[in-house]
Amino acid sequence: MNFVLSMSKRMALGLSIVLLMVSSLIFNASPASAETYTVKMGANNGMLAFEPKTLTVKPGDTVDFVNNKLPPHNVIFDKSKSPSADIASQLSHAGLLYSTGDDFKLTIPADAPSGTYEFYCQPHRGAGMVGKLVVE
Repeated sequence: MNFVLSMSKRMALGLSIVLLMVSSLIFNASPASAETYTVKMGANNGMLAFEPKTLTVKPGDTVDFVNNKLPPHNVIFDKSKSPSADIASQLSHAGLLYSTGDDFKLTIPADAPSGTYEFYCQPHRGAGMVGKLVVE
């Protein structure tokens, strides 16, 4: 009887160790790392455009807006064409960048609702310098 009890305890201990190891692999899996994307302000061909015009991101990702051609540029998110007016305000960068290579980075907030956030360059909006940020 003692032999059976001893074997049962050893099997239970062995099974517990295996379950602990498997669960540590599952629960310690590293989360997806945030990405960094670049959007050029002013297209390489000299057009007043954002390049790319549409970018798909996830909360936590960073977008680096770089002054490329025909400055000055800025990025204003349209509150009326975004899922959240508050997030659109947070993402906007009203300050103008004057020199080629100047940039600013914005990180998509963790609480940003999914959807399409439309933005524009304030001095060149009339020329069609608009873009879209799609948050998944």
